[in-house]
Amino acid sequence: MSGGGGMGGERPILMLDSGVGGLTVLREARVLMPDRRFVYVVDDAGFPYGNWEEEALRERLVALFGRLIEDHDPLACVVACNTASTLALDALRAAHPGMTFVGTVPAIKPAAERTRSGLVSVLATPGTVKRQYTRDLITQWATKCEVTLVGSVALAALAEAYMYRGFVDEAAVREEIAPCFVTADGRRTDIVVLACTHYPFLVNRMRKMAPWPVDWLDPAEAIARRILSVLPPGETPEEPKRHPDLAVFTGGAPDAVARRLMHGFGLTA
Repeated sequence: MSGGGGMGGERPILMLDSGVGGLTVLREARVLMPDRRFVYVVDDAGFPYGNWEEEALRERLVALFGRLIEDHDPLACVVACNTASTLALDALRAAHPGMTFVGTVPAIKPAAERTRSGLVSVLATPGTVKRQYTRDLITQWATKCEVTLVGSVALAALAEAYMYRGFVDEAAVREEIAPCFVTADGRRTDIVVLACTHYPFLVNRMRKMAPWPVDWLDPAEAIARRILSVLPPGETPEEPKRHPDLAVFTGGAPDAVARRLMHGFGLTA
């Protein structure tokens, strides 16, 4: 892995995603916690998580977080990925009982509270769609709604490419989101839950390609608020952070494009 360790006792918040999707969460977290230091981990050596067997990915995440916790001594760890969270949160907490973990799970409860038509779609990776964790959220919070689970094979990769290259195949985006739009008895889908942290980067393209307007529910702000709420008491910074936020790439040193992207988000890669 590239990147440095903890600096000068300034304990960071560690945030991990398989790619750049978690930057949507980092962006909101900085708004709420401008004096905090962040270490953002790009597990590019493991991207995409959707191609992994479940047990192998779970073992990878437990071992990887173990190394990261040792290297960076974080205040808290954020699993900024729905696929990883719905699979491995329990295992991470069991393996590292002294560490606080914040996960990213589909925003089904707020979607059920906001919908007027009763038709909600959850746009996610296939791994998140098939997870029992996701279905339990529907059973717990959305029994009065009709929830359509849409597992997109390509959308995370499209978002990743868009962030690196600055353009995306809009027809491909349209094809990926099309199953989210459902009509029934004169009603139609009015909320689409973005259940992958990569997807908000494409939301403007999604709006353009959508057959009708919907509320695209991005959970990043709620995740940031959750991070703030679980930080240990007495850990409020007494002064602005002394060291820059850091990007760590598990695959080694980032290429020039990735380095520029991280720099654009205020990260030292």
